[in-house]
Amino acid sequence: MNILIVGDINGKAGRRAVKELLPVVKKKFDIDFCVANAENAAGGFGLTSEIASKLFSDGVDVITMGNHTWDNKELEDIIDYESRILRPLNYSPGNPGSGSVIIDIKNTKIAVINLTGRVFMGSYDCPFRAIEAELKRLKECNPMVIVDFHAEATSEKIALGWFLDGKVSAIIGTHTHVQTADETILPCGTAYITDVGMTGAHDSVIGIKKELAIKKFLTQMPVKFEVASDDVRLNALFVQVNPTDNKAEKIVRIQEKLTPVTQ
Repeated sequence: MNILIVGDINGKAGRRAVKELLPVVKKKFDIDFCVANAENAAGGFGLTSEIASKLFSDGVDVITMGNHTWDNKELEDIIDYESRILRPLNYSPGNPGSGSVIIDIKNTKIAVINLTGRVFMGSYDCPFRAIEAELKRLKECNPMVIVDFHAEATSEKIALGWFLDGKVSAIIGTHTHVQTADETILPCGTAYITDVGMTGAHDSVIGIKKELAIKKFLTQMPVKFEVASDDVRLNALFVQVNPTDNKAEKIVRIQEKLTPVTQ
């Protein structure tokens, strides 16, 4: 099973990258199933139902979220009935939506689980205990399991990777918008990367216009951030999983660059 995980889609530039580059990457790697983090897809903050529909039509199968899940209130109105949009599993009880979903692809069950970290992130339930309980619940159907761990601290991400080695097919870090070069298949067969990176404008400070980010650092004054638009790239990870034992067999880090529009 060929699986693609797309890094944080950031604003209009990120959506353009998905529309134009995702079909190219899916064809190149003969992709069967695609997961994308879209918590920054709507102007850099949150997700709307219209944007979600466009991402699905552009080839994304499941959308994961993160700390900006509720930045657009309308998501609350659709997330309970649109099972393909996930919010972190370890949000407090009572939050709308779900943190996991099972999709059938080519007679194979694939579970996607969304988690958020706690270090430098917020007061969430323990991601380690949350996923342990969820894996017990999923054990009966024995799906491939793909985990999007939306977290800040590399130590927390790496620790969860080792904790889940052999229990899931892949654990993919998101949130920092900077692709790391530590993609690997852990000893017990779990594909891992600390952060898959950002799909959006890389002539920026993690997707924001660089002059605005610099002004904020220099002055510590309030600055209205705007999403950048130049040097558009799609960051993603390709993972090939053996459907007989749900173990990862191949992992490839992807950076696909969009050709600039000539004036």
